[in-house]
Amino acid sequence: MSTAVDKTTAGSAPAGRRAKKAMSDRARGEQVLGWKLAGPAFVIMLAVTAYPILQATWTSFFKYRLTDPENREFVFLNNYVTALKDAVFWQAIWVTVLITIITVVVELVFGFIIAMVMHRVVIPRKTLRTVVLIPYSIITVVSAFSWFYGFSVTTGYANHWLNFFTFGAFPADYNWFGGFWPSIAIICLSEIWKTTPFMSLLLLSGLAQVDSVMEEAAKVDGATFRQILFRVILPNMKPAIMVALLFRTLDAFRIFDNIFIMTGGANGTSSFSLLAYNQTISRVEVGMGSALSVLLFLCVVAIAFLFIKGFKVDLAEGRG
Repeated sequence: MSTAVDKTTAGSAPAGRRAKKAMSDRARGEQVLGWKLAGPAFVIMLAVTAYPILQATWTSFFKYRLTDPENREFVFLNNYVTALKDAVFWQAIWVTVLITIITVVVELVFGFIIAMVMHRVVIPRKTLRTVVLIPYSIITVVSAFSWFYGFSVTTGYANHWLNFFTFGAFPADYNWFGGFWPSIAIICLSEIWKTTPFMSLLLLSGLAQVDSVMEEAAKVDGATFRQILFRVILPNMKPAIMVALLFRTLDAFRIFDNIFIMTGGANGTSSFSLLAYNQTISRVEVGMGSALSVLLFLCVVAIAFLFIKGFKVDLAEGRG
């Protein structure tokens, strides 16, 4: 009896090693194929972006104004120290983080709801998906101007509608861009309206990876919709959620167009990108502007690193 068991065990060991070897060979093959497919694009992107990054880093070590190019002075890290000690810099960081958190969280919630609707609806599915993606297809500058004119004191229709539906309780001459919080509210609304379809599209791809058999099994076992959502759907969508949050957070953290068009940074609404733009273009301080651009780049890299490490997701799980 023991001899037969020993032979079975001895026979299963080589089979296990062969299975592991086959899995490792498959993973290695997928990795090689991935590099073959993404390698050319990676090399081109590296070649295109490496020089500007290195050039900006080198320029940030100088006190350099375009209006006085002869007095270019090497100051090493002085531009970074000056930026980090400036209250305007930290105000721009606060505004950027505030807008990023508000917009990404709201877009995640509404994007998931829209993705669920698009995933469940059968008959007008293609039409519904096309209509939902219309806001995202509009150029950001056009969208920002639309929101600006809509809430303007002189040309806006929002005040007239609010005044009409509140029976005159809301002032028809309210200046939405005259204060910090009203301006932030309109900027966030414009961002949410435009980019929620992008979030829903990414989450829809994650919903497509959830096995319907698991959902049906959970229903048979008597699970409620909330239990199915938090124990079946969301755990299996983790890679897609991570990608959606990562993309939108990086994009929201670099917000520029809406603030530039609506407020121009007035009332303390300047973002990180707008601050770097003003230093480089408006004040022609190329050294300080380059330093701010490098800091923005480092923040983006840090955000991407924290997301990938924090979610601890193997993106290979979400392939397909």
